[in-house]
Amino acid sequence: MPKDEPVTRASFSDRLQPIVVPGPLSLLPYRIWSDEEWELIRLGCVARDMDEKWNVFAEGKVVHLHRSRTGHGVLEATFAPLDGGGRQVTEAVVERDGERYTGTDDAYDCLVLELVIGAIVLGEPAQELRARPVERVREASGREDVPAGIVLHGALGLRSGS
Repeated sequence: MPKDEPVTRASFSDRLQPIVVPGPLSLLPYRIWSDEEWELIRLGCVARDMDEKWNVFAEGKVVHLHRSRTGHGVLEATFAPLDGGGRQVTEAVVERDGERYTGTDDAYDCLVLELVIGAIVLGEPAQELRARPVERVREASGREDVPAGIVLHGALGLRSGS
């Protein structure tokens, strides 16, 4: 698919499954994405192999994040234009069916939303953001030796070629 052609729901045939138990995300990213970034987000991305965990596409102002292996919808974020330019997430929902997605922490899900869009879709290094899930896992486990690569692969997967 050409880089300047947006990914659509039809790009995935019948593999995508909608969120079945939507829960409102009580925390939203504070970030303001520029108009140029919005155009790249709107193009979406398709996982190219097993190590890439996310398929992302936009329908209007809503960006959909689906797990690539299962096709399950996990997050949907509504982006609104701002008067001074750029866009911001104004609402989001997350899958709360525990059989489809085990996350239950809005702060973590907000982080995943921002990381997938920033690091996976836009290809940003996002080092500060990437450090946060690693810190959370290390703190929760009481172990400082939890490998960052394993934590990040579990949440984000890899984006080959970036």
